[in-house]
Amino acid sequence: MKKITTVLLFVLITNVTVFAQAVLPTSWNFATTTLPTGWVSSGGFTYYAGSGNPAPAAKFPASGTTLTISFTTTPGNISYDISGNNVGSAWTGNFVVEESVNGTTYTTVGTAYTNITATNAYTNHTATLNAASRYLRFNMITHTAGNIGIDNVSIGTGVSAGQQILVKQGSTPVLNGGTYTAGSPVGTPLPINFDVYNLGTTGTLNVTGATLSGPAMADYAITTTLPFSVAGLTNSPLSVTFTPSVAGTRNAVLTIANDDATNNPYIINLNGIGGTLATEPASQPTSLTFPLVKSYRIRASFAAAAGSPDGYIVLRKTGSAVTDLPVDGTIYQRGDMIGTSKVVYSSSATGFMPNDIKSSTQYFFAVYTYNGTGTFRNYLTTSPLTGSVTSSGTMMPGGYYSSINTANTTLVTDLHTLTNPHTIQLYGSYGPLMMEYLYQRDTTADHRVATDVYSGENIVYTEPFDWVSNNMSREHTYCQSWQPTVNDPNFTSRPEYNDYHMITPTDQTNVNAVRSNYPLGIVAGAATYTYLGGKLGLNAAGKTVWEPRDSDKGDAARCMLYQCICYTGVAYSGNPNTNATYGGSWSLPLYISGAIPYGEDQAVLKAWSQMDLPDNFEISRNDYVDSLQGNRNPFIDHPEYICYINFDSMTYINNGPCTTVSIKENTNTDLISLAPNPNNGNFMVNYTSTKSEKVSMVVYDMVGRIVYSYEVKVISGNNPVEMNIQNISKGIYSFVFITEQGKQTQRLVIQ
Repeated sequence: MKKITTVLLFVLITNVTVFAQAVLPTSWNFATTTLPTGWVSSGGFTYYAGSGNPAPAAKFPASGTTLTISFTTTPGNISYDISGNNVGSAWTGNFVVEESVNGTTYTTVGTAYTNITATNAYTNHTATLNAASRYLRFNMITHTAGNIGIDNVSIGTGVSAGQQILVKQGSTPVLNGGTYTAGSPVGTPLPINFDVYNLGTTGTLNVTGATLSGPAMADYAITTTLPFSVAGLTNSPLSVTFTPSVAGTRNAVLTIANDDATNNPYIINLNGIGGTLATEPASQPTSLTFPLVKSYRIRASFAAAAGSPDGYIVLRKTGSAVTDLPVDGTIYQRGDMIGTSKVVYSSSATGFMPNDIKSSTQYFFAVYTYNGTGTFRNYLTTSPLTGSVTSSGTMMPGGYYSSINTANTTLVTDLHTLTNPHTIQLYGSYGPLMMEYLYQRDTTADHRVATDVYSGENIVYTEPFDWVSNNMSREHTYCQSWQPTVNDPNFTSRPEYNDYHMITPTDQTNVNAVRSNYPLGIVAGAATYTYLGGKLGLNAAGKTVWEPRDSDKGDAARCMLYQCICYTGVAYSGNPNTNATYGGSWSLPLYISGAIPYGEDQAVLKAWSQMDLPDNFEISRNDYVDSLQGNRNPFIDHPEYICYINFDSMTYINNGPCTTVSIKENTNTDLISLAPNPNNGNFMVNYTSTKSEKVSMVVYDMVGRIVYSYEVKVISGNNPVEMNIQNISKGIYSFVFITEQGKQTQRLVIQ
């Protein structure tokens, strides 16, 4: 990389890099969503604002959910509040609090929890930890029902009679095996003053020696006289002088010999920088591969660069190759933009899994090596490792709809049988499962952003995601109060309450609370309330309705109609499910309440589904929920099925009132692809045909008008067709490909 040299007054710069260990005492009440140093969660751990002592609390909703705390000195007592939650009954499963000396072998602290009665009150538990333990773990080993809540966790400092060493630089601990970074102009001495603490109460700590090793050891000198002793609960200085002989990285290792039985030797990695930048890496990584490619997930890996650089930064673009370059001396975080490219990864591991993946989309990546931390960071920007991958199209299993025929009068029953029963995922797990792995996207400064589906509001937050602090809600598109089983005492444990195909994220105050239980519909004239793309007002019949933004209309319709077909006929012992208010069985409500004496208009939903066909994100969402629940929304895979069902009575319609239903849908969606998509009107259509035939391509706008049509003869095999649609406005269109075998409809985005 080209270097620009200027004459300036050098300022001595230092910083400390420490391992992820806590210095005791350590505690957390989960009041914010940033865990303290040394605290690590995994496996679905989430923050829950609905309970706590006080709220929020940490929730453990699934098997394998853990919260681990690692610390560097002798622990004392552990204290925590615990509660179970299972809709009024007992939580069941196997939940343990464990401690470990080495972080590998754990023993239970107290007794394991297998049954905790749900209560609003959290019960406090305390225990004395083993003096040799350096890890504490809350572990949901197996989950049967409900979840566990933990709050007000605290680990005290233990009493160690014997000598116990801890090194600090100023007030910052430099843990055994940790790294201290310092920078100074070439030839300019920089004193580095450490303090050696004895945390023991009575034993004397004897520092018997200190040595330097490593590639640049000659640039360092120990200036404190050795050996020396440190009385209990006191500290003594240990100083090193760094004088860089050349520019770049000048690393060494400081080894402190002492008589602490568990921390001898005490090692500090000295990361010295001569001048303003670390040494530039000599090579880039190689062999970028994509071992996992789905419609909603991509995992990438690469071979490490020669010379063991400190880390790698990965940039991503869609539609074209990455040409942007990181700038030396700048630390980029996930979500930051460099030109037109987004940073999706910055770390030392040789693999990454970016979020915000949509089906049938080509992603381009560039990987650069770097050395150094903070303002010392130096990137190698020549010849980065590059590659691209296209996420899969629909992952609908072959033959999934082989039992479905729109000519059969049993269509309603057949679709119900196909979608129900399925695996239940809890409403409380929607955040860690759906927000973290599907809805959230990266944005600047390592923040995340999620979009309210109804209004289009972008809500920015810092992980982990929390519903209350972000003023968001898990919206039942088919309102829970409409559901015939709502009065079941176990309603919130039933699959219809927890179904991810129908639950979507919304703004709670400005959108969800305003939509309330009103049906979805088209606001005629001036709205009584608007929030970005969503609005409340009177429809043409003078009835109050909620109208979502245009790009969510079809999605919302398919969510709601899925709920009808999946649960038609479902009842509970206290309700035979024949209430005419609901048309008999999970239909769209004809009458909502005394305050809303009308229901949901299926004609509106059917029109929306035709005008706003499934886009790449909705296809990805369907595939992802299928991976969690084991069932699909058939109206995303086959929007035309909607035309054959009367959702006011859940009965079959022969030749329903939808457009173009006379042309059957071709279920093999792998035959046709559009790339790139989005595009500017220039793109390729790739069609694999089994014979020579004539095919038609028709482009519809959002109100169903034909804006472009084209007919072409194809041959057996692969047929690339170049499209150049002139004078077409930016927007979202339906691209319909019609062959003798049927038709396929895909979303086309013109930018």
